[in-house]
Amino acid sequence: MKPSQIQPAWAKRGFSCTVWTDPPGQVWQDFVHEVDELVTLVEGEIELSFHGQTLRPGIGAEVCIPAGARHTVRNIGTTTNR
Repeated sequence: MKPSQIQPAWAKRGFSCTVWTDPPGQVWQDFVHEVDELVTLVEGEIELSFHGQTLRPGIGAEVCIPAGARHTVRNIGTTTNR
């Protein structure tokens, strides 16, 4: 899916869409949201940790982080993530 197609596709599924741009080494640690969070990597390399598991999804893969799950997101690559 092209980046420009993500927002309308997610809206049909009930999700909003925000694009994050994170530099290499950026870490968002121990976040908790009241709603499910759907993450899709558009560019770069990412690591997601929650519920005792660590995932490294490829570009275009979707990861659903359930509401209430404490999670950490890391840019593990050498380029910017989107």
